[in-house]
Amino acid sequence: IKKFKTAYRQQKGDNPGPGLVFLAGFKADMDGSKAEALAAWCASEKMDFLRFDYFGHGQSGGDFIDGTISLWREDVLNIISDLTNGPQIIVGSSFGGWLSLMAACHKPLNIAALVLIAPAVDMTDRLIESFFNEALLKELHTKGVAYLPSDYDEEGYPVTRDMIVDGRKHLMLEKGIEFKGPVRILHGRLDASVPWSLSLELAGALASQDVETTFVEHGDHRLSEPENIDLLTTTLSRLYDRI
Repeated sequence: IKKFKTAYRQQKGDNPGPGLVFLAGFKADMDGSKAEALAAWCASEKMDFLRFDYFGHGQSGGDFIDGTISLWREDVLNIISDLTNGPQIIVGSSFGGWLSLMAACHKPLNIAALVLIAPAVDMTDRLIESFFNEALLKELHTKGVAYLPSDYDEEGYPVTRDMIVDGRKHLMLEKGIEFKGPVRILHGRLDASVPWSLSLELAGALASQDVETTFVEHGDHRLSEPENIDLLTTTLSRLYDRI
């Protein structure tokens, strides 16, 4: 099996508490504004911070079009296992939110808490297929790939039939999510990519008794405006004090 390089950035702090791991969104990379803001915050708090690019994303090896949910899940599990010590707080943005939940269910002892920003849980089932019109669905089934229109990429995002089918193995909402640690969900009311109602459904599917969902009245999908970053770091500070 061919091995691909995983690009990552890691900074160490001397704070004895949990470190922070950031999981970026679909087709995003580890150098986005939220990741940079978290790097600065962790440095000021002297916390360990780890961020990386999934297979076919950013500076990591592989071709995005060959990616599957299982492959990206393995990236997350491996990097947490290989590069962190002790329980971590995982901050997952959009698609990274779904991957965070997968990691938390797979190795709950490694995860101290989750902070999920517009989590695209069950994305292949709930979001991608619902965005496809008949023409795109036909293209997906005949060619094996279709391009999902995106505000963030002129060419659109390539979505493969393999990715959709593979995603069905990892659906969580209907069967319930067994993670019992603290979970904080932040979601913009103006999110045009992931409806905020999905976060309500997610909160109800979690086994955890410590779930708080915050809706940002004028927030968009990315929640990367300065006031949104302030909300994120305040949420983290309060969470850190609890665990």
